[in-house]
This record gives sequence, C-alpha cells and structure tokens, in this order.
Amino acid sequence: MWPLIKFLPAKTNFRYVAFAPVLGGMSVLACLASIFLTLVPFQPPCGGLNCGVDFQGGTLIELSTKGEQVDLARLRSALSSEGVGDVQVQAFGNRNAAMVKFETPAGENAAAIAERVKVAITASLGEVTFDRSEVVGPQVSNELLWKGALALLFGVLLMLVYIWFRFGLIFGLGAIIALINDVILTFGLFAVTNMEFTLVAVGSILTIIGYSINDKIVVLDRVRENLRKFKKMPMGDLIDLSVNETLARTIITGTTGLMALGVMAFFGGEALFAFSVAMAFGIVIGTFSSIYIAAPILLLLGIGQRDAAAAKPGEEGMAQLP
Repeated sequence: MWPLIKFLPAKTNFRYVAFAPVLGGMSVLACLASIFLTLVPFQPPCGGLNCGVDFQGGTLIELSTKGEQVDLARLRSALSSEGVGDVQVQAFGNRNAAMVKFETPAGENAAAIAERVKVAITASLGEVTFDRSEVVGPQVSNELLWKGALALLFGVLLMLVYIWFRFGLIFGLGAIIALINDVILTFGLFAVTNMEFTLVAVGSILTIIGYSINDKIVVLDRVRENLRKFKKMPMGDLIDLSVNETLARTIITGTTGLMALGVMAFFGGEALFAFSVAMAFGIVIGTFSSIYIAAPILLLLGIGQRDAAAAKPGEEGMAQLP
C-alpha cells in the first residue's frame, strides 16, 4: 500500500450539516459574483470571458520545418511584431510542427494579414512548410460558441436524467444543484484569472461535470444505503455519517487527480495549462459541493419524506423520494 494512505484515519466523525447553511450561503454569493463577472460587460461573443480565436474568429496556420525543432519563443516574437492580437503558439505531433492562432485586427483583410504573417515566420525561422492556413470567421465562431453552450447544457441534463432514474428525483435535484454550482464557479475562475476561454476550456468543464457527478453519486449512494440501515436516525446525523464513511475515498481520488493535473500544468506547456488549472479547481470545488451542497440539500428537498427512500433491499436502484 502507498505509505501516505496510512495517515488517513480509518474512521472520522466530522460534522458537516451544521456548517452547510453558512458555506452554502457563501457558495451562492460566489455563484452570483461568477455570473456577474462572466456576463459583464454584455458584449458578444463571451461577455467578461477572455475568448480565444475559437469563439472570436481569427486565423489558424499549421507549419513544419525540415528536421529541426520549431523555436516557439522565436515564433511568438515574430507574430507579436506583426501587431496581431490574441496570439497562440503550440507544438504538436513531431517537434518540427507547430500551430499558430491569432486574432485578425479589426478592419483589416484577414487573407492579407495571414500572408504577412507567413512572410514574418519565414524570415524568423528560415525555410518552413505551411501545411494548413484557414480563417475562422465570426459566423463559424458563433456556431462553435453555441454548440459549446449546448454541449454543457445537454451534459448537465443527461446527468440529471441518469441520477433521477438511478436514485430518484430528490437525489437527482440535489446532485444537479451542486453540479450547476461547480460549473458556474468554474466560469468564474476563467473570468477572474482572465485565462483564455476556448473549446479546450469547454472540454475541461465537461470533464469536471463527469468527475463531479461521479463524486456526488458515491456520497448520495451511501446516503441511500444508510437510509435503509438506520431508519430512525435523524437525517442530519445520517448525512454526516455517510459523508464520513466516504471521506477517505474522496481524499485519495481527489489527491491522485490533483497530482496528475499538477504535472500537466507544469510540464504540459501553454496548451494544457488552462485545462489543468480548471480541472484542478473543478476537483476541489466538486468535492466541496458533494459534501456541503449535494448531501445537505436533501434536508431541504426531502425532509420528513424518508420512508419512500428506505426501500426494501430487493428494490435496489429503484428507490426514490416523492
């Protein structure tokens, strides 16, 4: 066994429900602030977010050199000297290949800017081959933004349907409310840090949804099991017991994920940094919401209605609150 696991207590008796109203209220305020920072100023396409080329529109160029590694720092310098906005440079595939994205200055011809940039790149790096060059127009960017929003919406709705079918409507609502909290706060992270919001960021939020809902299912499933075992235990005490019983698993899983994401953030380069930071934030906030929102909210949604959840053992998977 990993030696550090031995430092985790085999049994804990922390109180969670008692602090849930205060921490839940703080979370609501944080969500409101995140919504404000994400939407203000009310300007398309992304409001307060730092939209990348994917959503704002711009030019994408893929290039390669003959056997030599692409000097990314020199490539960025060449693009910066041309006065283009929102420059993204990243290596991909072999080390002699790179992808460049940049925002076309307002009022200028995108094709002419692309040709000027190619000349600057050739002058800086020497002989290069331009494998791909395309302009992402505003219409395509709006379509990508719309599809990204739909992907997030459908992701949350499908999670609600699954938990509703598996655990019941009350459990599903508790999990989805906590999940929406995670998504909103992640948008707030992008707004506060001014990290670039691209399709990669949308992918990170979808990944957070998957991780977060898995964590909430573990906690809620233990609550459901304990509802059958301890039918006379007060609901608040039962939730505290359930969270304590899953605490070690939550810590080990979250710590493992944070370790992997830390490596990605430090060694993955600029292309993976925003994804790694968002995912790490999602793990932390997802764990928080599982403990202090998803489980305690059952007290608000299902207080006094425990009998329906305490199904017979043969009704596994079908128990639900009214």
